[in-house]
Amino acid sequence: MPKQYGYIRVSSSDQNEDRQLAALRDRGIARSNLYIDKQSGKDFDRPQYKKMVKKLKPGDLLYVLSIDRLGRNYEEIQNQWRILTKEIGIDISVIDMPLLDTRNGQDLMGTFIADLVLQILSFVAQNERENIRKRQEQGIAAAKARGQVFGRPKKLLPDSFSEIVASWEQREISLKEALALCGVSRATFFRRLGGLRGKK
Repeated sequence: MPKQYGYIRVSSSDQNEDRQLAALRDRGIARSNLYIDKQSGKDFDRPQYKKMVKKLKPGDLLYVLSIDRLGRNYEEIQNQWRILTKEIGIDISVIDMPLLDTRNGQDLMGTFIADLVLQILSFVAQNERENIRKRQEQGIAAAKARGQVFGRPKKLLPDSFSEIVASWEQREISLKEALALCGVSRATFFRRLGGLRGKK
């Protein structure tokens, strides 16, 4: 008997999948048939997606909330759609785009319209991804031009760092005491120590 599945992808672990989850649960999909990946959509190296694909059988139905959950690369979306619908033989329903439901319009015109909509939407999804990247690059460049510094702020060392190092090297204090006096980790201590020696 054909089964229903749902696939969810969020771009990173700090994004929330509740909206996608609610939409798929509204379709009555069993929790055991929901697969969630929390990683970038730029490729298909996704453990849960691969696990789900291995379980799919001809006649099964896969729900996704939107086409960009399958990916944001135009060619890859097209390729995955072909594998799922043609090679495995399942149906796909894209919830927020009813035209992308392979159960509807099985005639030539229906298939043509669905293929056309898929091509347009996958192109739009990729184009939006590229626009987001460009906006991020432009934003970062503008922020740097204003003098904004990115990354973790550099840990400040006490003015007496060289004296603390000298005391540690002469075994007057332990490494633990030296770290406590500097207020840094072991890795930072030795990294800064290397920089100090490099200046000599």
